[in-house]
Amino acid sequence: METKQSHSPNNFSIAVDYDHKATEFHPFSLSSPHMRAFHLAWLSLFSCFFSTFAIPPLLEVIRKDLNLTQTDIGRAGIASFIGSIFSRLVMGLACDVFGPRVASATLSLFTAPIVLSTSLVSSAKGFILVRFLIGFCLANFVASQFWMSSMFSGCVVGLANGFAAGWAIVGSGMTQLAMPLVYTLFTSCFNIPSSISWRIAFIFPAIFQAATAILVLVYGQDLPDGNYERKTTIKQSENFGSVLLNGLKDYRGWILGLTYGFCFGVELTTDNIIAEYFYERFHVNIEMAGAIAASFGLANCVSRPVGGIISDKMGKTFGMRGRLWSLWAVQTVAGLMCVLLGRVNTIGVSVVVMACFSLFVQAASGLTFGIVPFVSKR
Repeated sequence: METKQSHSPNNFSIAVDYDHKATEFHPFSLSSPHMRAFHLAWLSLFSCFFSTFAIPPLLEVIRKDLNLTQTDIGRAGIASFIGSIFSRLVMGLACDVFGPRVASATLSLFTAPIVLSTSLVSSAKGFILVRFLIGFCLANFVASQFWMSSMFSGCVVGLANGFAAGWAIVGSGMTQLAMPLVYTLFTSCFNIPSSISWRIAFIFPAIFQAATAILVLVYGQDLPDGNYERKTTIKQSENFGSVLLNGLKDYRGWILGLTYGFCFGVELTTDNIIAEYFYERFHVNIEMAGAIAASFGLANCVSRPVGGIISDKMGKTFGMRGRLWSLWAVQTVAGLMCVLLGRVNTIGVSVVVMACFSLFVQAASGLTFGIVPFVSKR
């Protein structure tokens, strides 16, 4: 790849290393290109999480309207998860070839109409298919982390990744709160039938996602010194096969993938079922179930960045061992909280345990991505 030069070292408003990657992180700055990329990355991913988890808080309403069985709902959840995994594998290649800006925006623009098409679903098969395709939205997570690793140096990349992902995943909580309120607004204030109200509600996440994609294309920049220029050659194709093979043979990548499945994978699963869980087990109304479920995702605003901070601090003090042991400790506590959540029988205690669980499982995700950039420079 080549880049279009747009900055000289003296033009950066933030301290950079020899690769012009930022060695400082100022989350409330909009300086270009580093901090602007940060804000575009998390906002675009926020919209994707908002879209992906817009269905679960309205699941009870959708189930009654489409006559879905518990098996249908379970299959739809699995389909969403599979779509997320498949698309992430492809997104890694897309970022290498086209750069994170184009890859991210293209995916968002492609999936926004799919989000909108949720309002047209009329059968269980259609519902499962839509959930599978909407799962593709979460591949934007790869583009976001790729972008942060391209813009920030190793001394702050864990922090940048933690904040970008943490603020973005708040979208999974906001949608749990917002979608039931939008649905209630149409049914209560405008007297629109329930079967139509939940369909209209999906217009909003679709528009939001498309708007953020356009912002990324217009204002984003792939690298500190410019954007990717695609230059495909036979040699590059051969290099890709070699790099892929080396990656597949690296046992550390497989271990981190498994570890991430037990923190972020568990978090995604919880986001899909937590509103329905409180609705059915404790018989709260749909708005209250959404509010409780929202608190699980909203915790990412703090917990995931804290994971990144802990990783960087432990890395500076104890090296890579510090990053690894802190991940193990935090994820172990998350596992214990998850077990406890399934055993408590009162709503008050259940909410408290869920809040503790969310803090630790999300911090573990931040800690994981404090390690990822150091696995292989290639």
